[in-house]
Amino acid sequence: MPELMTVDELGQYLRFTNKTVYKLLKQGAIPGIKIGNKWRFDKKAIDMWLRDRMKGQKARVLVVDDDDMIRELFREILESEGHTVITAKTGAEGIENIRQSDFNLVFLDLKMPGMDGVELFSQIKIARPELPVTIITGYPGSEMMERALKKGPLGIMNKPFKPSDVLALVNSYLRTIQPE
Repeated sequence: MPELMTVDELGQYLRFTNKTVYKLLKQGAIPGIKIGNKWRFDKKAIDMWLRDRMKGQKARVLVVDDDDMIRELFREILESEGHTVITAKTGAEGIENIRQSDFNLVFLDLKMPGMDGVELFSQIKIARPELPVTIITGYPGSEMMERALKKGPLGIMNKPFKPSDVLALVNSYLRTIQPE
């Protein structure tokens, strides 16, 4: 039996507003069925629609982490899906990369020697204020995390994480940049 979602549920699932869902329905761009006078959406059909919609959409990602294993894990996960990944071991390398290249996303370790993640996040916001940053941390309740949150909007991904967490975050970003 198909798993059906309402307009509200679909909006939450896709992180779209209801207005966007109705706009896509009006354009015939999203798979939906009308039951009575209410729209319903088969989750499997929506997942297939998303996969088709994101074909060819690839991100250029910067990963800044002093841990070699974490950097390599991000590289393997994202490059296996066709994304471009550049890594940096220090905050100084990270900001230099941002000044020299365009990125769609940054994954940034909070606790690093030298320039910590909070300082790097501040510098990223000065150099590229619109650039989405997700802090990867094993210290989500720390004073350092509190300081980062005061610097501006950011995503947070707690360590340990699964490869599916990384891909879900990148795919969520790609959905938000799709033209409506």
